Amino acid sequence: MSMSSLISIPIEAMREPVSLGLTRPRAWRLEQLDRLDALLSRHREAVLEALAADLGKPALEASFELVAVQQELKLTRRRLRRWMAPRPVPVDLPLKPGRAFEQAEPLGCVLIIGPWNYPFQLCLHPLVSALAAGNSVVLKPSEHAPRTAALIAAAIAEAFPPEIVQVVCGDGSVAARLLEERFDHIFFTGGGRVGQLVMAAAARHLTPVTLELGGKSPAIVLADADLAVTARRLAWGKSINAGQTCIAPDHVLVEEPLRERLVAALAAELQHFHGPDPLHSEDLGAIVNQAQYDRLSGLLAGARERGQVLHGGRCDPERRRIEPTLLAVESADDPLMQEELFGPLLPIMSVAHLEEALSEVRRRPKPLALYLFSNNRQAQRRTLDTTSSGGVCFNDVVMQAGTSQLGFGGVGDSGMGRYHGEAGFLTFSHLRSVLRRPFWLDLPLRYPPYAGKLALVQRLLG
Repeated sequence: MSMSSLISIPIEAMREPVSLGLTRPRAWRLEQLDRLDALLSRHREAVLEALAADLGKPALEASFELVAVQQELKLTRRRLRRWMAPRPVPVDLPLKPGRAFEQAEPLGCVLIIGPWNYPFQLCLHPLVSALAAGNSVVLKPSEHAPRTAALIAAAIAEAFPPEIVQVVCGDGSVAARLLEERFDHIFFTGGGRVGQLVMAAAARHLTPVTLELGGKSPAIVLADADLAVTARRLAWGKSINAGQTCIAPDHVLVEEPLRERLVAALAAELQHFHGPDPLHSEDLGAIVNQAQYDRLSGLLAGARERGQVLHGGRCDPERRRIEPTLLAVESADDPLMQEELFGPLLPIMSVAHLEEALSEVRRRPKPLALYLFSNNRQAQRRTLDTTSSGGVCFNDVVMQAGTSQLGFGGVGDSGMGRYHGEAGFLTFSHLRSVLRRPFWLDLPLRYPPYAGKLALVQRLLG
């Protein structure tokens, strides 16, 4: 498949308006943000319908994807002047009366590869930052959410000239073909295995990458936690999008005295959310495709054979639905504790105390999110001081990603680079260092001949 069959405007031509400075003015950038805002308003109902078709998302959950992009647009419009402004830097004495500053400049033409779990938000959210930073963009939505991908392609083509933003749809082979091209930045959201392929492809052109990956994000629950609120928030975090959220709580590490009561409270909350038959709940989404359903139902079948199901466990293969399920886990070596679950299965493992839980967190790859339910400030401090993760949230789940001015990103196996707010603007910018010096002061000390100058230079430089 040739590159010309993938895109209508060559990447070099998309880079040209950036290279010529046409995208530098704030007015140009605001115009692109206005186009995107109008797109959201015009296609609101179509977005909800596409997300329902691809993932069975209830309208309220689907609207979260729109709201997240709208919040990013609102913040970016408000702060863009400040983000674009030169950032003064003090100069050392030998360089005075020079002036130094850093200037955020666009990178060029960037590639954004979106995932299937939040297929609208996680394509358009980074697009806001890329356009605000003055770039042109090639957007590759996930083929596993085909209705949403087709909608994005049509809406973007209607709203933007192709030399500024164009959408390329297709499967993994199309993404691989795109990755052979030289972009100025690649922003990828997805799993670790494909993230490695993206990084390897980017290395051929020395292209910088942002990888938003995932991992097994643990939730630690200590005995002093508010049981009712903890259970409600954990149950919600594992239920939204049928657990197909990169920062959903993957498993729970709970202090032993609270374990039975927490399981009972979680079961009660899940029944309150979705009724006695969650498979027919209007508020529970579907598993995205047959491959993901087979993977999750296989894990569940194994857990059922081992007698680990504490609550739930029913499946509907025709509609690809799995009810939120609580599972007893006694060991970190359990099959449920090996890979990111990315579905409505919640293993629960007892720990003796916080230190055992933190030790369990440290023995695994660094997660995208880490949750602690406890009002004990020392426990919170200890968690921050002795673990590493993309982000931390105390006494809640998932909500940290909805804080528009708080940077979001992973560390280690959970990713690299950040976005949201100013972090996103800087991800798609190069901070160019600039030193400006006058002609009128030109001391001979720096120039040859050097004889007799060493002692004076050493005194001046300390």
